[in-house]
Amino acid sequence: MLAALENVFPLVPADSTVALGAFLAGRGTLHAGVVFGVTWSANVAGGAAVYWLARRFGRDFFTRPAGRRLLPAAVLAHIEAQYHRHGAYGIFLSRLLPVWRAVVPPFAGLAGLSAPRALVPLALASGLWYGALTLSVTALGTNFDAVVSLLSHVNRALGVVALGALIFLFVFLGVRVARRLKR
Repeated sequence: MLAALENVFPLVPADSTVALGAFLAGRGTLHAGVVFGVTWSANVAGGAAVYWLARRFGRDFFTRPAGRRLLPAAVLAHIEAQYHRHGAYGIFLSRLLPVWRAVVPPFAGLAGLSAPRALVPLALASGLWYGALTLSVTALGTNFDAVVSLLSHVNRALGVVALGALIFLFVFLGVRVARRLKR
C-alpha cells in the first residue's frame, strides 16, 4: 500500500516498509518473492494511476488560474520538452532517485508521453529499485547474526581508534598549553 502511495505522497516511508518485509523474509517469517511482487505491482499500479490521471485531467487543471500559479506555461513547456528529449532513459533514471520518483509519472502524463514510453521504464526502474532493496535486506536478515558479530568487532576497533584520538588530542593540547605557560 505504501509503495503505491509514494507516487502521490513522496515522503511516505515505502522503502522502510519494504526493508522491514525483506528483513522478515530473511529471517524466515515472510517470502522474499512475495514481498518484492506485492511491492513492485503496487508501486507500478500507483505510478500508472497517477500517470493516467495527469494525462487525462492535468492539462485542463494547469490551464486554469490556480494551475498556472502552481506551474506556469513556460515551466510546463520546459518539462514537456525535457520529457520528449530524454524519454525512456530519463524516466528510468529519475525513478531510481528517492523522492524524485514520485514526480515522474504525473509529469510524464502532463507531457503527453504514450503509455508504453512512460510506463515501461517506470516499471523497469521500480523493479530494479525494489528488487535490489529486497535482495540486499533479505541477505541482511538471513545473515543477521554474522552481521551483528562483525559490527561488534568493528565497533570495538572504532572505540580503540576514538580512544587513541582522544589521548592524542589531550596530549597535543597539553603540550600547547604548557608551551604558552612557559612564554
